Amino acid sequence: MTDTPRTIVRRTPWPESSSRAVVTPLQPSVVYSSESPDALDDQYEGRAKGYTYAREGHPNAEVLARKIDAMEGTEGGLVTGSGMAAVTAALLGCLKAGDHVLGGTQLYGRSLRMMNEELPRFGVATSLADAGDAAAIEAALRPETRMILVELVSNPTLRLADLDAIADLARRRGILLAVDNTFTTPRALRPFERGADIVIHSVTKLLAGHSDVTLGYVAARDPALREAIRVTAITLGLTPSPFDCWLAERGLYSFELRYDRAEENAARLADHLAGCPGVRELLYPMRPDHPDHDRARVLLGERGGNMVTFTLNGGRAEANAFVRAARTIAFAPTLGDIGTTISHPATSSHRALSAEGRRALGLSEGSFRISVGIEPIDLLLREFESAIAASGAASAE
Repeated sequence: MTDTPRTIVRRTPWPESSSRAVVTPLQPSVVYSSESPDALDDQYEGRAKGYTYAREGHPNAEVLARKIDAMEGTEGGLVTGSGMAAVTAALLGCLKAGDHVLGGTQLYGRSLRMMNEELPRFGVATSLADAGDAAAIEAALRPETRMILVELVSNPTLRLADLDAIADLARRRGILLAVDNTFTTPRALRPFERGADIVIHSVTKLLAGHSDVTLGYVAARDPALREAIRVTAITLGLTPSPFDCWLAERGLYSFELRYDRAEENAARLADHLAGCPGVRELLYPMRPDHPDHDRARVLLGERGGNMVTFTLNGGRAEANAFVRAARTIAFAPTLGDIGTTISHPATSSHRALSAEGRRALGLSEGSFRISVGIEPIDLLLREFESAIAASGAASAE
């Protein structure tokens, strides 16, 4: 006769409690059990609330989505596995073969690749036009145009889309307007309030804020579109990690503090760099010398954001010297981190373009994009001034 082993451990229900956790629990479970087939039917058919399989949704994603919904003034948004997953869900969920989508010429590099190389494989026609010129957008429309996709602030040239005019145009023509709000965030502008039909975020960036998650978010005004996007995301497996959702939710609690401090630093840094010898051009939307300054004031008010772009005198040698001298600032192709980062479009976001293509956008080997963080501003001013001086010394050699 054999005794029943005492080392067998079985799954048991979560402990009941008359109190609740202050911090959102992390639930990494892939599957959820139901009481019966009837109960499962009730979930799938909308008569009961519940979860079944994490690809179809899980608690941490829902908690995060509802918080971003509140920030954007909407409901029913969806968290995805990355910013590009959100773009993909919006495009493939709303478009079909024979449709045409018009994008801004300065979309994020992978969004451009989606437009130029991926969508045509599925029979969706694409083209690009300057989002800063509503007349150019209108001229590029076709009878089969189903969607216009723009970023409010372009990367890395920081030009502003003529959002109000484009929204009016889209409404009159019955075309969907999708706005990638990653750079501006709802702290600066809520696109649904300016006529957008779809809002997209790379949560990886400013919303999460610590370069330790990869997530996206997409929301649609129309419930039918919302459902189409959700089903597409589930089918394609654009599922977010519960742990990343948990981390991003934690990041949201400090979002306003981080955003305001970084924005204040960016304005100070932009004014300082504009006067530095060796800086040929500087772009920041709240500066009067920005080419879209008046539009920025209309759309963003005083919210200039945390992004600054500048161009050094010289070329690759000066760029290398600048990065090497800025040892305490991360040289990394990202943005929105709590710490300041710098990126070099010619070797990261715009490396796929020819030198001529980059010049057409106003970019050169000396162009850098700064995602300003929350460090003490005096420290940043000294570090950038020193690094720019080092680039000038390289030029003189």
